Formats: sequence, structure tokens, C-alpha cells
Amino acid sequence: MPREKFKTLTEQMYYILLCLGEECCGIDVMDRIPALTGGRVKVGSGTLYHLLEEFLAAGLIRETRAEGRRRSYLLTPEGRALLDQEYRRICRQAEDYRRCFEGSDQG
Repeated sequence: MPREKFKTLTEQMYYILLCLGEECCGIDVMDRIPALTGGRVKVGSGTLYHLLEEFLAAGLIRETRAEGRRRSYLLTPEGRALLDQEYRRICRQAEDYRRCFEGSDQG
């Protein structure tokens, strides 16, 4: 798995992979991300389809169905491992924040 390219994920990358824990097509991903994040994160179609191609090439997702132009995808075990790694990284960041500001009147 090409770790360097995806050493850390952008929010958009993270949420695309998160959505693909269940089989869905691109339009479903574009709908699910704003619903999941309360509208905080959105992914445009150009960004989404570019990232889907990169994730496919890296073996992070696999195509499960193709019906005309509509393609469905699912996270691979490698994709899940990367998503888990990113989740742990984010948790460490949050813990660092708490450690720096715990007990202080800042933040």
C-alpha cells in the first residue's frame, strides 16, 4: 500500500473512505458526507471522482458494481487499515490538545 501518498488524509479523503465502509456509489457519498458532518464538510464531484480513482489505484477501495455510468465502491481491508490509522492519529491530536489545555482557563 502506498503509505507516503496517503500518510495523512484530508477531511474529504477521511469522510469518503468512512462512507465506503458500506457499499455505495459516488452520488451517495456526496449526499452522506454533509449529512454525517452536519454540512461542515462537502465534497464536489470533481474532487470525489478524482479521489475515488486514486483510492482504486492504491487498492484502498474496490469497485463492486457498474450499472451504466453508476459505479459502486467498498472499502478494502487496506483502506480500513488506513482509515483506522488516521482515526488514531486524530485521537492523538485531540489528546494532545486536552493535555495542553486541561485545567487551564484557556480554550
